[in-house]
Amino acid sequence: MQITETSATGLRREFKVVIPAKDIESRVHDRLSEIGKSVKIPGFRPGKVPLPFLKQRYGQSVMGEVLDGAVNDSSRKAIEDNKLRPALQPKVEVTKFEDGSDLEFNMAVELLPEFEPADMAGVEITKPVVAIDDAAVDEAIKRIADSRKSSEPVAKKRAAKKGDIAVIDFDGSVDGEKRPGMKGEGYELELGSGSFIPGFEDQLVGVKPGEHKTVEVTFPEGYHAAELAGKAAVFEVDVKELRVPKAPEIDDEFAKSIGFEGGLDALKGAIRERMQADYGNLSRLRAKRQLLDRLAELHDFAVPQGMVDIEFDQIWQRLQEELKQGGGEPEDKEKDEETLKAEYRAIAERRVRLGLLLSEVGRRNNVTVTREELSRAVIAEAQRYPGQEQQVFEFFKNNPQAVESLRAPIFEDKVVDFILGQVKVTEAPVSVEELMREPDEDETAAA
Repeated sequence: MQITETSATGLRREFKVVIPAKDIESRVHDRLSEIGKSVKIPGFRPGKVPLPFLKQRYGQSVMGEVLDGAVNDSSRKAIEDNKLRPALQPKVEVTKFEDGSDLEFNMAVELLPEFEPADMAGVEITKPVVAIDDAAVDEAIKRIADSRKSSEPVAKKRAAKKGDIAVIDFDGSVDGEKRPGMKGEGYELELGSGSFIPGFEDQLVGVKPGEHKTVEVTFPEGYHAAELAGKAAVFEVDVKELRVPKAPEIDDEFAKSIGFEGGLDALKGAIRERMQADYGNLSRLRAKRQLLDRLAELHDFAVPQGMVDIEFDQIWQRLQEELKQGGGEPEDKEKDEETLKAEYRAIAERRVRLGLLLSEVGRRNNVTVTREELSRAVIAEAQRYPGQEQQVFEFFKNNPQAVESLRAPIFEDKVVDFILGQVKVTEAPVSVEELMREPDEDETAAA
């Protein structure tokens, strides 16, 4: 076997490989002999089938198998002998082969870059944090209570006002024609809730139980039923009854009614813990984004373009699918496709560079993902599909590669946590609104 390096440009290496015909012939002979030991052919005793007969019957398939093996073996040898670290599978192009002649092929491989991670000691990150006070907990419990409120009839007959629940029968038409979904009986409509077509609820304010009202409205232009969008409609409405919302008392009994046997204190404790977890996760995401931005600024090593191509294709395909499903246009619709592709390719390159950086930091610091962590990730995936947990477990059990796909985000989070432990992190108290606001929104507000 002859392996010759023909090109070395950046992270790309190219080789010419020649495998002598006698080596190919030897491999074919060995494989046919192996087949002859076990194959059963009428007229021949086991292990006594003549080689020419085996070659006639199996020669073509064996030759294909041998060529694949020879190419893989020689490619692997070229990589090992030259101590290369491939980023992706080598690309192989057979340039010459005829039965009885040498096999010649070209191999191109992109390498993982060699680089030194920057010193993290000088990196500073501001981590936004939210203090969970009693008022925030009380407000969250109030929202729970409001979602479970009942109603009771208005004690004294009066006109409807905003906040009331009007029990109505209604029948609507467009251009004098009845349409599906525009009729209802005994419907409880909270006036001012905005749950009906704009203007509908306002026209029922002032109407008393037992009265009839003709309501005229126009469907919004962006109405989900396209055939009604922008159309004028008339509804004949009978107000049967008025009711007022009644929220439950927030006390120990309320807490027990929703599963907290320890009463109101137990409910408050659970709400506080959940809020701390939710806001803590979001706070960490904000810190992680800052960290990745700083790491991107500190590192500018070359990356394998094949990896960038794969990442860009995934981003671009996802964008096209989102546009297709949404039926809209990209936010930057004033930009031509080539400009957009260049911008998304830059994003792909940044992601690849950061991924390689985190991988290298993790490798140097022995960051690993344990079986227990993978198991917890599988359980978390199963919990996303209530009622189908067993099917999810079976899927991961039968697809080890699917389990491995969970490893990458766990590894990345562990490396990020490791780096956050090396840099200076300053906590900055913020409001819930500020924490929830996307960083881009802050930039827009400051502009």
